[in-house]
Amino acid sequence: RRVLLLGEGNFSFAASLCGAAGTHVVATCYESEEEVCGRGRAAESIRRLREAGAEVVFSVDCTKLKDYFLPEEREFDCIYFNFPHCGRKAGVVKNRELLARFFHSSAEVLTEEGEVHVALCNGQGGTPADQPRREWHNSWQIVAVAAGAGFILSNIHPFKAETIHGYKCTGYRSQDKSFCIEGALNHIFTRSTPLPYFKPMICEIELESRKVSFQVPQILVDKINRGFLELNSNHPVRTVKEKLTAELNQAFPLQNIDCCLSLLHQGHLNGVCHSNIFWIILSPEESPSTEEMSNGVANAVLFSHVDFCKDTDENGWVNVQEACHISKQYYLRPSLLPYAQAIIQRGAFLPGTLHVLSGPVFRKCLISPYSMPVFHEVVFVCAVNRGTENSCIQMLVNSIKTSIHSLHQTLSGSKLNINLQEATSFETTELNDFAAFESQLSEMQYFICMEIDTSGCCEKGSCVGIIRTELVGSELVVVSASLNLDILTMLICGISDWRMLWTSDTRFRCQFPRGKLRLFKSFSLYPPSYVHDVSFWVPDGEQFDEVAFHTIARQVSGETVVSIQLIDSFQQSETRQKSLCYRLTFQSCDKALSRQEVAEMQLLFRKEIKQRLRVALR
Repeated sequence: RRVLLLGEGNFSFAASLCGAAGTHVVATCYESEEEVCGRGRAAESIRRLREAGAEVVFSVDCTKLKDYFLPEEREFDCIYFNFPHCGRKAGVVKNRELLARFFHSSAEVLTEEGEVHVALCNGQGGTPADQPRREWHNSWQIVAVAAGAGFILSNIHPFKAETIHGYKCTGYRSQDKSFCIEGALNHIFTRSTPLPYFKPMICEIELESRKVSFQVPQILVDKINRGFLELNSNHPVRTVKEKLTAELNQAFPLQNIDCCLSLLHQGHLNGVCHSNIFWIILSPEESPSTEEMSNGVANAVLFSHVDFCKDTDENGWVNVQEACHISKQYYLRPSLLPYAQAIIQRGAFLPGTLHVLSGPVFRKCLISPYSMPVFHEVVFVCAVNRGTENSCIQMLVNSIKTSIHSLHQTLSGSKLNINLQEATSFETTELNDFAAFESQLSEMQYFICMEIDTSGCCEKGSCVGIIRTELVGSELVVVSASLNLDILTMLICGISDWRMLWTSDTRFRCQFPRGKLRLFKSFSLYPPSYVHDVSFWVPDGEQFDEVAFHTIARQVSGETVVSIQLIDSFQQSETRQKSLCYRLTFQSCDKALSRQEVAEMQLLFRKEIKQRLRVALR
């Protein structure tokens, strides 16, 4: 390990590290050797370092690190900068600038898996770990500053000077004097994966015995065909599904029928608003390219994605035949329920056997902690003799509860309640997005709700499942249970943000070895958030499409908008024109997000809503 130490005052910290096995220390300071050696104990520490084989370099500017090392010497595994300061009475702004330039410089000499350690006095960092926490203008905001150079805060712990043999802080106001480090914190930063910039993506599938290609909606490019539920996956969503089905197999014979489920669906879904669907529209003017023809894709049909279509019927469904001169309309499947219903209608089921369908489903939805444009759904379907459906429901629920309790108790000591509640006991406003959408598809009987460390009624956001019954003929009743595997995995593993399930950062997946679940430990602590407002006039006489507004925000920000709030609205009495003002909060759960990047996203968002929603910006 090559370790670089910056801003050493008397080299006492460096001297405490130089004896560590397998570590090569490069200790530096900003001042010249003559200036440093005049400080108490500095000469002795420098002598010890050199005798131990460490490098000691003077007059090193922490904002220009690559200038001091040859290209082959610029790979450091760890960089330490204890109590950085511009000197004398430099204020917050200057010290933020120093840190910003330091982090940019560190990125040029740090290995890909390397760490940057920055120790700060209590309150300087501006994170919730500081006690007391200072206000924004009176702290250095180290996490936001580091994000500008592509770093995330991955750990933080007390700086315990008493455990560092021979260490003595010095440099108070650029003098050979100590300063108070009680309550000081060591901030450990690692590199972030870069923010994604997605290119258009074409997905090819089999549809009605022919190959079909369609352009994937931009907000789904990094989420489609990820294979989280495939046999070779160690994703926690798959593990939760496997544990559930194993428990259910104790009570029912199982039959998996995932292989025949198409990503595209056609036809009406009763009660579902068109604005919640990702439409895929056939483009008759498109034809296979020469390259596709030569690759044997002569029968390929090209589809395009339609974001917002105003041409709808009286039920709010896109009139594709009128708009695009074709005979069929397709959309990315918003639920697996239609496939379960198709099995029922065909009579293609074995009575008493639990049929299992699972896969990702896609929905446009408002931005909120439990609203996901894509999630993994599992549906269990079982046909039983009429009159025995209640016992079947109870067996299903008991098996699900047993499985979830077993998983949760293994991971956490917190209290867990799983309740079966009648659908009639809920108001629409009490349902999370998953439950509200499912309730539109067909009539249902029960919600499966989870509560962790809470008491009383089920909290919004904790509904993880739906149970329905449907009479088939005169003798059979079909019982189906639909579960949101993503919400279930979040609650079991302590994952607070649904976006983390889709991260490309390997630090997420490595916490879940094959077939095992653990409580998730975040590798990005206290991510900075940024607030921007946007106000505009709504076109006269038009209904504002809030789902489309949120979908554009998801798209332009790469899912970094975590909250959209309507903070003001008014209507001019003379013109009757309506004005809306929304507040957007940007925050990434797994990547570095800088103020400049957010400002660019906000500008793009303004441009897109003006063009696509035809609003007049204010």
